[in-house]
Amino acid sequence: MKILFFNIILFIQLISFSALGQSNGFEVLKNLEIMDQVYEHLDLYFVDEPKNGTLSKTAIDAMLKELDPYTVYYHESDIEDYRMMTTGQYGGIGALIVKIGSDTYISEPYEGNPAEKNGLKAGDKILSIDGKSMLNKSSDEVSSALKGPKGTTIKIEIERKIEGRKVISVTRDEIKIPDVPYFGMIDKKTGYIKLNSFTQTAASDIQSALSKLKGDGMESLVLDLRGNGGGLLIEAVKIVNFFIEKNQVVVTTKGRVKEENSVYKTLDVPIDLNLPLCVLIDGGSASASEIVAGSLQDLDRAVIIGQTSFGKGLVQRTYDLKYGSKIKVTIAKYYTPSGRCVQRLEYYDKENGDKAKDVADSLLKTFKTKNGRDVIDGRGIEPDIKIELLELSRLSALLLSENHIFSYATDYAFKNPKISLPGEFKLSEADFLEFKAYIIKQELKYTTASEEFLSKMKEIAEKEGFSKDIEIEYNNMMSKVIPSKERDLEKYKEEICQMLENEIVSRYYFQKGRTIDSFRNDEAIKKALSLFENSSNYNTILKK
Repeated sequence: MKILFFNIILFIQLISFSALGQSNGFEVLKNLEIMDQVYEHLDLYFVDEPKNGTLSKTAIDAMLKELDPYTVYYHESDIEDYRMMTTGQYGGIGALIVKIGSDTYISEPYEGNPAEKNGLKAGDKILSIDGKSMLNKSSDEVSSALKGPKGTTIKIEIERKIEGRKVISVTRDEIKIPDVPYFGMIDKKTGYIKLNSFTQTAASDIQSALSKLKGDGMESLVLDLRGNGGGLLIEAVKIVNFFIEKNQVVVTTKGRVKEENSVYKTLDVPIDLNLPLCVLIDGGSASASEIVAGSLQDLDRAVIIGQTSFGKGLVQRTYDLKYGSKIKVTIAKYYTPSGRCVQRLEYYDKENGDKAKDVADSLLKTFKTKNGRDVIDGRGIEPDIKIELLELSRLSALLLSENHIFSYATDYAFKNPKISLPGEFKLSEADFLEFKAYIIKQELKYTTASEEFLSKMKEIAEKEGFSKDIEIEYNNMMSKVIPSKERDLEKYKEEICQMLENEIVSRYYFQKGRTIDSFRNDEAIKKALSLFENSSNYNTILKK
């Protein structure tokens, strides 16, 4: 059976584009016609019945992949994911899950949501959902089974240490992942706000937090944008407006289509123009996070602390398509008040199959902040104060990735009904010895960087004929760097204890507790506090 006349509509639209002066209209029409013919011949002659829906989705995704990672097609079946991205809302039970081997576990229930209210705990193994086995299912499959319309009830069979198997009924609700998972006072004078995303409620959540912190005596603020991948541009503009006077340019967008060029200014009276402000960023801070950090830096309104941000200077807009689908298209680049674009990667000039490359150093330009400080484009947001990102030891990284930290915290929580408050809880020596004994029994395979270096050196020595000359020294050095679980557990005891304490605290106090616990080991926060204590250093950085 001959297929479809859907491209006729596309042809009519493209003819209208040509009437508007699109020089490549014929080329687009020609290629669409060829695609239509390929699709038709597959439908008519392919040996098996083609899965037309899958074919078209695959073709669209492959086409968009040639552009950039942010131009995305949302099939009608994916609209729930799109809604969660823009609003932070979805229908479900409100819990994070983790895959360990072939099993899926609850890793962290959201406080105050159905999972937690109905007694699900971190460490619960999910056996089945509504009678359907979850063994060997992917995380996506389990997640999809847990999600559903508000008000519907599911039966989750779990296995819990000590207590064994049980079935827990949970009624799904509208889950809102908070833009601000935590805010509070770090000390008597310093407020702290953690912003995880820029959905439609980000600015109002920040405004509410600022109001409460001011009531608690806040005299300075740490705004934490680490790991925040961005979201809605307009929310970023509103948040900057809390600290910047009315009618100030925050961000400008420029694209190929002139109608998409816009200048975004602050529209409201600010909350506080003089509140000392430090903004924390890292390599996971992108897009709207970079608009906030970059504009406050350009206007010399905040000291930026941490690591260089991701470098996403592209703006997307979503358009509705037929049959309930959508397409999100990169329409412009954005520019901070100084005139810089932070986009790090050049997607458009890459050749087929090549990875996007950093904008060449020779193309980087220097711009001036309001007070005359130098800032550059093309490299994300460079912090005013860099904090070296501490790398975990290989043993610690392995303990995390193989979920030994998670498993021990689960056991600990079942043995200990209560612990002290976040920030005060410390693992006892007896607890660490217990953990150490547990790890020594596990099969852990890892190498040290020194071991790898020496092995490489031995290969080179053998090629050059020196292997016998260095054999004794080589064996002596290798004996000292070959991994030893018992030795390395003591060597990296401090960082292992920090990870254990943070995971254990989350079992009792959820995300808020995890955040508070992290303050005592957070070098970026320590630096911000020292700056607030020494206002002359703060002002010197901003050239005030």
